[in-house]
Order: sequence, then structure tokens, then C-alpha cells
Amino acid sequence: MNITNLGTRDYASFYVACELYKQITQHPHSKLGLATGGTMIEVYRFLVELLSRNNIDVSGIETFNLDEYVGLVDNHEESYHYYMNENLFKRYPHFNASLIHLPNGNAERLDEEAQRYEALINQQGPVDIQILGIGENGHIGFNEPGTDINSRTHIVDLTYSTIKANSRYFEDEAEVPKQAISMGLSTIMQAKKIILLAFGEKKSIAIEKLLQTKLDSQFPASILHTHPNVEVYVDDASAQ
Repeated sequence: MNITNLGTRDYASFYVACELYKQITQHPHSKLGLATGGTMIEVYRFLVELLSRNNIDVSGIETFNLDEYVGLVDNHEESYHYYMNENLFKRYPHFNASLIHLPNGNAERLDEEAQRYEALINQQGPVDIQILGIGENGHIGFNEPGTDINSRTHIVDLTYSTIKANSRYFEDEAEVPKQAISMGLSTIMQAKKIILLAFGEKKSIAIEKLLQTKLDSQFPASILHTHPNVEVYVDDASAQ
């Protein structure tokens, strides 16, 4: 695992956008593992700028999102379907819709949906680059502390700390979904390369613990130490 402090959120976001851009242009049939949340907004903004300036063909790029809330319809403003459309797919509308994949958190049979999504990743993968954020409690995707390191795409009961952290996106904390469907830790680890980003003082404790914890199910991100190709990019605040 390599960790690099790129100083500011903008520098780090632009650098990762460049990494995705290079992957797309050099390998036009790449599989990309995408993430959501505040950490990724600038990454997608810079990526859209790079793709637009150079009129890049992305019709062969296949994307797989990490997770989705349970119980939100696709067009709900806090769903990750909506987030991806607003931050990437509508802003650069040249991706092939049939190659854009997100789990359906509003499926009638959630366990079957988790199995379907896992099978799709296994059939179409492996993912070339998986981008990740990290939760204050060390979760990656929605894999909370205590998640089995061998877990595959599954239904997750969100911890209170995660619900609390995500409540800033909702008008009322009571509106935050209590479950999500998420790639499992083992699913994430199948990616050829993993890039993790962490910005802001609130993430500094998580980054410190990531560096100090070799493998502990109570700190899910620690599994990344067992992957051969992980890059971690931070800003000054999270590198404290």
C-alpha cells in the first residue's frame, strides 16, 4: 500500500481523475469500479472536463458502482443512481447505458438482487480500477465493522455512525435508509488496482488507523493491506 499526500482536495481529485482518464484512453474497454459520496464529486467533475476537452469515446467503458441504499427509487435525489447521473453520466452523456451497472436497492427480493449483482461482476470483471472512500469507522463500500473478509455483494445493516454521517444529505436523520446493498470485501478485493481517497480532518483518524492496522474485521479497510496494488491519496487535513 502506498500513501501520498497531494496537499489539497483539488490536487488529489484531479490526480485521480487523470488516472481514470489514462485508463479509459489507453484501454477503451476498461471496467471501472465507481464510488459515490462527497469525496468523489470533484473527481467526477475533473474527469468530465478531461473527457469533454478531448472528446473521448467511452462507449466501451463498463462501470460497476459499489453500493446503493435500500428502499430508494432510482430518481430519488439521495439515491446513488441519481448521484451518478448528476455527477457523471448526464454531464458526459456518451457512456453506453447497457454497460452502466448499479445494484437495485429497491428490488423486491434483495438477497436475489445481491446475488445477481455479484454474478454480473464475476461474469464481466475483473474491475481494472476500483475507487474507494473510507468511512470514519473504517468502512469501505457499506461494509461496516465486523463484516466477514470473505463477504460478497450483500445486504448491510448500517451502523448508527454511518447513518449519522450520511444524515447531512437528508432533511431529517429519520429519512436516512437503515440498510444498503453493497459489494462485499472479497468482491472489492478482486479489482486489479484500488485507489482510496480521504479528505478532511474527520478522516485523519481513519487514515492513521488504516496505516497502523494490518488486518482486523472491526476495521474493514484494513483488508486493503492484503491487496498487491493499492494507492491511497490524502490531503493535508486527513494526513495529520
